[in-house]
Formats: sequence, structure tokens, C-alpha cells
Amino acid sequence: MTDLIINISITIATFLFMEFVAWFTHKYVMHGFLWEIHKDHHQPNHKHTFEKNDLFFIIFALPGVIGIVNGFETLNWPFWVGLGVSLYGIAYFLIHDLFIHRRSKLFRNTKSSYLNALRRAHKIHHKNQKKEDGENFGMLFFPLKYWK
Repeated sequence: MTDLIINISITIATFLFMEFVAWFTHKYVMHGFLWEIHKDHHQPNHKHTFEKNDLFFIIFALPGVIGIVNGFETLNWPFWVGLGVSLYGIAYFLIHDLFIHRRSKLFRNTKSSYLNALRRAHKIHHKNQKKEDGENFGMLFFPLKYWK
């Protein structure tokens, strides 16, 4: 039972840590030296189904897959870390791509004050279409002012 609690704790801690990784990578990599890949994500009303920015999905998926594959046989810590990374990736896809950016007809509307505040915070991030001077680089956590 203790191993299960430890493994679930590793998965949850990794999931939560991924919010920091996403924030850091978004602010300093995507809005930094890899801006040319991320830039199309900030261009409104483009008519493409996919963006160059979608390449980041592959980059972020690799650590999760590597962890799961390396730890699968013994279900040791790399598996649980990989699971946490992968669950964050799934959450990111559902929340960021499908809900916030409405890349699907699913999840368009909600009465959730948290999700609506999250959408407002992300909208502020996209008001700036340049590499510099952005704000709200995370996905799940945002300043309290967006709850209003």
C-alpha cells in the first residue's frame, strides 16, 4: 500500500511540477530562441488546422514516453514520472488546445468560474502578438485578478 501511495505521489508531484516546466519553457524558450516555431500560435485567425507550434507536442511528449517505457517493466519511478508528464500533456491538450483555443466543438462553453478565468488569463497572453512583453505563461495557475 505504501508503494502505491508513493507512486501516486510521484505522479501528482510530477504533474504539478510540469506547470512550472510549461511556464518556464513558454516564457524563455517559446518566447525566446524558438519564437519562430511558436509565433504562428500568436497570429489570430490563421486558416490552418495545424500550427508550427504543434511541433512542441512532440518535444514535450518524449520525456513522458521515455519515462513510461524505461519504467514499465518494473513499474519503478521513471514510469510514474513519465505518467505524470503524460497526464499533464493530456490535460494541456484538452484545456489549452480544445477548450481555450476552441480547436474542437467539444468543451466550448462552461459555467466553471475557474475555466472561464483560465480562458480570460490566456486571452490576455494572446493580446500581445510579439515575442516580448507577454504575461500569463502557465496553463493551470494564473493571477487571482482573472477570477473577477
